Formats: sequence, C-alpha cells, structure tokens
Amino acid sequence: MEKMTRRNFVKGAATAAVLIGTSKTGWAGANERIRVAVAGINGRGKTHLGAYRALDNVEVTTLCDPDSRLFEPRAKQFLERDSRSSAKFEQDIRRVLDDPDIDVVSIATPNHWHSLATIWAVQAGKDVYVEKPMTHNVFEGQQVIKAAEKYKRVVQHGTQLRSNPGFREGIDLLHNGIIGDVYMARCVCYKWRPSIGPGHAGAPPAELDWNIWQGPAQEHEFMLNEQNEGLFVHYYWHWVWAYGNGDIGNQGVHQLDAARWGLGVDTPYRCASMGGLFLWDDAKEIYNVSSSSFMFTGQDGKDKMMTLEVRPWMTNDEVGGKSFGVLFYGSEGYMSFPNYEGYKVFKGEKGELVKENSDGDDINHFRNFLECVRNANPEGVNAHPREGHFSSALSHYALTGARVNRVLEIDTETHMVKNDDEANTHLTRNYREPFVVPVEV
Repeated sequence: MEKMTRRNFVKGAATAAVLIGTSKTGWAGANERIRVAVAGINGRGKTHLGAYRALDNVEVTTLCDPDSRLFEPRAKQFLERDSRSSAKFEQDIRRVLDDPDIDVVSIATPNHWHSLATIWAVQAGKDVYVEKPMTHNVFEGQQVIKAAEKYKRVVQHGTQLRSNPGFREGIDLLHNGIIGDVYMARCVCYKWRPSIGPGHAGAPPAELDWNIWQGPAQEHEFMLNEQNEGLFVHYYWHWVWAYGNGDIGNQGVHQLDAARWGLGVDTPYRCASMGGLFLWDDAKEIYNVSSSSFMFTGQDGKDKMMTLEVRPWMTNDEVGGKSFGVLFYGSEGYMSFPNYEGYKVFKGEKGELVKENSDGDDINHFRNFLECVRNANPEGVNAHPREGHFSSALSHYALTGARVNRVLEIDTETHMVKNDDEANTHLTRNYREPFVVPVEV
C-alpha cells in the first residue's frame, strides 16, 4: 500500500515537534511489573482501570485527565483497595510522557485526542492501548501506523472483539467456508441514545483545563445544558464534529471492524451514505440516523459489499440482539455475530441454526496487549494499528459521504476521494498549535 502524504490533504497544519522521551521498557523477564498511565478516566477509562487492576504484575501509576474532579473518585474506586496505590495525577498528558518510569499509556480520551496522544506516546518510548476509533479522521490513521513502525512500539486498538475466543472461532469458520462464498456483511448499530437537550455557552468549571481538553480541535466555547452543567463534557462530545464521530465511530466501528475482518477487506473503492438528525431538536451536530454502503474488491478479486445502519431509539431485532451486531451472507447460509463474544450459523433455505458459541471478556484484549509489551512484539497484537486505521476510516467515509451528499469514489492507494476536494477536507483537519498531528512522525 502506498503511504499517504499530507500533500494529499488540505494544507495548513504545521508540523509538531517530535517528543523524544525515554522509557525503561526492554523487558528483563515475564515477571517484570508494567507501569501504566491511564489517560482519560471517565467512561471507557474506568474499564481500563478495572482491567489493569485485575491483571498480574501491572501497576497503574498515573491517572491523567483534564478534569481534576475525577481524580479522587477514581483513585478510591480502583486504587485505594490496592496496597500498591501511590498514583500520580496529571491534567496534561505531556507531563505523563515526560515520566521515564511509565511503560504504557492507555488512552481513553475523547476521539479527537486518540491519534495525537498515540503518536506522542510512541515517540516518547511508550507502548499504547488506544480506544476506538483510533482516529478522528483518515489522515491521522496513516500517521499512527508510521509512528508505531518507526519507533517500534506496541500499539493495540480497542476493538476488543478481536481477542475473544468465541468471536475468533466464528471468523475462522467463516473464512473456512462454513456458509460458502461470502459476499456481503450487514452491520447494525442501534444503541439507546436519548435527546441531550439544548445547550448554551458558559464558563468551564475551574477544575477543568479546557485548553488541554480541546487539544487538537480549534477553540470552541464551553457548552452548558439546562442545568448549567457541562453538556458535551464528559460524554455527549461524541455528537460534535470537533471532537467525535457520532455513533458510527463510537459503537459502529466495532461492527465495521468485524465486517472487514470477516470479508477480508481493507479500503473500499466506493461509499454511498445518507444521514440526518431525527427524533429530537437538540444540541447534537453529527447525524444520529444514517444508512451507509461500501464496495470493496475482495482477496479473490470479486466485489464484496458492506452496509451499516445506525439509529438511536426503539427498533426491532435484526441480528439476534437489538443493540448491535453483524450479519454475513454466503452462498450456503448466513452468520450472526450479535455481540463481542460469539456467533450463530444458519444454513440452508430454511435458515436452520447449526452451530453457535459465545466466549469472551474485555480483559482478553488487555492481556493480549500486555503479553506483546512484555515480549516487545508489535505484530502480535490482535488489533494492530493497521486494522484500527482501516476500520476507523470506514466511519469517516460514511460521515463524509452523508455530509457532502454524494457517492464517494475512493483511491484505495492514497485513501483519498477521487476528484472531490470538498470531501477530502473532511478527511483531515486544521490542527490547533501546539496540538498538531505531525506530517513527519
């Protein structure tokens, strides 16, 4: 695959200075304790803290979040029961990366920070677990891949289904022909997402470093809800263009990742997508209802098709579970993956259930990551940054296609949209100094 260069994108972002740090990582043995900093300690960050606490020879030494109000409750919840608790607290991730005693940075920040934090961390000699989507736009994905390769660091993308035995078994069966020739995958993302109400500008709380929280995004006013509390901080930023990627990039990226894996494809050559804001007149900016289709050239040279449906409210069961899932269609039957743990195989014209399994837990993904850290094995992770890039990019193409309201014809080598400057402006961003994803990593 030809590497994407910044000149393919809109010019204007300055190159960030490379952070050259040190880390003691260079493992003496399997019993060496790994010291972890968790960046972003709300939402998924709590899952990270719980997983590291449950694994042997791992110590969370630093909690990092721009909102210092979170430090005391997280320390009490996850660290104080542990005799090893002596955690540091940092609001600025750059201070974390300066610490030579930190081996791993586990990133559960809002999406707009994922790629920059990952790049800075590997430049500083740290290994990284980064939540999905790995990127806020397509340009960032290629930069993360280049940085991980250049600095030879372990990077695990947070699509945890790739480490679950039941899910892996199902994908193996799919690849080995249990439903014949597979030609299509259908993804559904139906998480319950209510109205967030209106918003109005106001002052951020004193404990929140609003400059650090915004990071790579351009300066925006802090928004309050009707109760004069933060509207987008700490969760509803998912539906703001500057920070999130809607539910396509929040929940849907899991299903897009599974569908890509099952079909054995990377970059689509075409994307058609429609979307809108339905049901409520609230402060969301990113579409809460959308329908997207992708066309790929498979490894066998034949076309493969993928679809994704997103809606936020009451719905019917389409995949064996109302919330989310993936269906694969083949010449001899179909398969349902209704969760992160397993599958069901249906064969023949009557769709008879012939095989199923469910076996998985989030901690498998963290365990796989730490094993690769101990063995200095970047290629051993189950969700390599290459996979994080390709799967995250699908969410960006889907949103972009709906945003410009036309079919995107995609160059599978450069990952750019052919002959469409407007669409390509949405595949990168103008970064705010000094929080710039660098051209030269």
